Amino acid sequence: MSVQNVFQRYEIKYVVTRRERRLLEWVMQDYMRPDRYCRSTVCSVYYDTPDRRVIRRCLEKPAYREKLRLRSYGPAQDEDTVFVELKKKCGQMGCKRRAAMPLADARQYLAGGTPPGEPGQILREIDYFRLLYPDLAPSVVICCRREAYCGVDDPALRVTFDEDILWRDTDLALAPLESGAPLLHGDEVLLEIKAPAAIPLWLTRELSRNRIYRTPFSKYGNAYQAMLQGGLRHA
Repeated sequence: MSVQNVFQRYEIKYVVTRRERRLLEWVMQDYMRPDRYCRSTVCSVYYDTPDRRVIRRCLEKPAYREKLRLRSYGPAQDEDTVFVELKKKCGQMGCKRRAAMPLADARQYLAGGTPPGEPGQILREIDYFRLLYPDLAPSVVICCRREAYCGVDDPALRVTFDEDILWRDTDLALAPLESGAPLLHGDEVLLEIKAPAAIPLWLTRELSRNRIYRTPFSKYGNAYQAMLQGGLRHA
């Protein structure tokens, strides 16, 4: 049985220092609170073709692009609930459509099997994506430590900080990486703001005051660029 969810919001990313993060968190105390799963380890396996057509298209920055991934929060065993996610992007607007199911079912489904339970609209969209890329297979695993916050007055507003972002293109299991290559330098943190509409004025003002500027950043895209430079394969 799968449970399906849809998230549509503006998504803006920034690469900040730990000092800048602390300054933001100080101001956020009045406006935001830790969300239900504030501290977590996010593990994602991205699916792609053998020649990496999916990520190559995304890096061309077309008006509309999609990625398919399998995600867990912490290590996952066959019976644990994970998320099959179709991530769509149009400009700064992101739309995440995901179906929750046991890991064993998710692996069987993404290997070409039938979806568990009633398909529903989201799984039909994922099936269409799989038809466009019939030779999809696990490509890269990326893990990070995340702290997440939501708005006090507007719970749809989310701010996340990702640290220790590691990637690997071998041993593609949904588990925290003990070995892998970093996507950020030692003092850097990935800040992401997700909002259904405009970013609140207080947050815009704080970003401007600290000269924190938007930084395009794709975890899978950066891992792929590292692959092109000979990173990690067969490590």
